[in-house]
Amino acid sequence: MKFGPVDIDQAEGAILAHSVKLDQGRLRKGVTLGAADIAALKRAGLSEVIVARPDAQDCHENEAAAQLAAALVPDPAAVGLRVTAPFTGRVNILADGPGVVRLDVAALERFNRVHPMITIATVPQYQQMGPGGMVATIKVIAFAVPQADVETAAAAAPASLALAGPAHASAGLVITDIPGAPDEAKGRAAIAARVEALGMTLSETRVVPHRLEELTAALRAVAGDMVLILTASATMDMDDVAPGAVRAAGGRVDRFGMPVDPGNLLFLGALDGRPVIGLPGCARSPALNGADWVLSRVACGVSVSGDDIAAMGVGGLLKEIPTRPQPRAGRGR
Repeated sequence: MKFGPVDIDQAEGAILAHSVKLDQGRLRKGVTLGAADIAALKRAGLSEVIVARPDAQDCHENEAAAQLAAALVPDPAAVGLRVTAPFTGRVNILADGPGVVRLDVAALERFNRVHPMITIATVPQYQQMGPGGMVATIKVIAFAVPQADVETAAAAAPASLALAGPAHASAGLVITDIPGAPDEAKGRAAIAARVEALGMTLSETRVVPHRLEELTAALRAVAGDMVLILTASATMDMDDVAPGAVRAAGGRVDRFGMPVDPGNLLFLGALDGRPVIGLPGCARSPALNGADWVLSRVACGVSVSGDDIAAMGVGGLLKEIPTRPQPRAGRGR
């Protein structure tokens, strides 16, 4: 592509590089200059204009963006995504419903190494999305790029973006109670909002005393494709009341503790084929915490191993929740 100033009489058919104010209105950058545009520029007193003129082997920014989007998301509906029409060298990729983003990170990194004018920016891996949320934006920065590089980038990252939608329809919540503890209405509402944002329903909430026997019975009986536990007293050990009740009910606990703050005191397991998440106390707040990262993945059928949770520590220092005691300030329990 050739770029630079040209005489106004030689600019027809070229792409205007910078917006120009006219006697009436403005001629926007990126427009392919026609005879009427040239006449308007002359009336504005211009004898020279800066343009871009693609070479024969170049691909226009919008066509390039469209080709790239078609390669990265060849069947949008099948992977829970929507793709916008190209504009100014950009195509946006949107979530078509609730879910978590699944990316082929290595492929997308290869894509971004092909040509500096061919780019994609995405949300992080496993980011929770709502309907219409922007998952990625493809941007061809220049007015045109070599077609060969468009094809190389497209081949580097085929079918590399998807949205994993909800794999479970409902969740049951069991809350334990200690005499004198505050009412759990706010915590229940925060958890219900999380579940509903993932396209699920909170099928049942049971409140039982914070004792092993009562919690065990509630876990066996509570309805829902997933089981969530919120204890009145924080879970401090694998043998504490809540993990113990999961095992006593015939389930298992796969992981206790996570390197995400707030959210350290989460545990993850299973009971009768249903995922079980022991929620940390910070889940009473609607603010982002480590439980959101685990809940969203599990709800959407994305497996979460101990290694996955361990890897969450890098980037796991989240914004402090003002309503909890300030442990980072060195205050005691």
